[in-house]
Amino acid sequence: MLPDDTSFITDETALRALHHAPLSRATDKVLRALDTHCRKVIALSPFCVIATQGPKGADVSPRGDPPGFVRVIDDRTLLLPDRVGNNRLDAMTNLLVNPRIGMVFLVPGMNETLRINGTARITDDERLLAPCTVERRPPKVGLVIAVEEAFLHCGKALVRSKLWDASRQIDRASLPSYAEMLLDHVNGLTTEENERQSRIMAERGLY
Repeated sequence: MLPDDTSFITDETALRALHHAPLSRATDKVLRALDTHCRKVIALSPFCVIATQGPKGADVSPRGDPPGFVRVIDDRTLLLPDRVGNNRLDAMTNLLVNPRIGMVFLVPGMNETLRINGTARITDDERLLAPCTVERRPPKVGLVIAVEEAFLHCGKALVRSKLWDASRQIDRASLPSYAEMLLDHVNGLTTEENERQSRIMAERGLY
């Protein structure tokens, strides 16, 4: 529990007073279209995180597939295929009311990341989705993202976290299994019902 007299910063002036002024390499690096470097990072990336905002608040969701799964349509347009998942549809229902989207692309072994901000629309156009077919299964829908800002982010966060250092990977047994955690998190969920739903998810597969 926080102390009653916890100090909070409530204005930008006070916030900036605690930090050095940003250098030009940070403030002036924002691109309005994808260049060769952005395209290369996207082509090598098997994982990105998308951020959206809806009536219930912010949502951040992971997306992953073989490298290059996010297609570059042109210098200002991306296509992110939607794969089989939990069908909560948090990000997409947010986009129906607020099209703003943020993306962070990660490439294993590369500490720098690529950030993209823009707007997104949901498409079910088979002409766009067919090239995203995996295991003979095209996605039902995808996100067409209009790029407004693209810029590289320095590697300090990944350097500090040692994210790509295999020796820092945890022993998975140090945490409960996903099933055990779900049984604690989902009110009324029994072991039998969880196993039934697990079979359904397994039948649906990855694609």
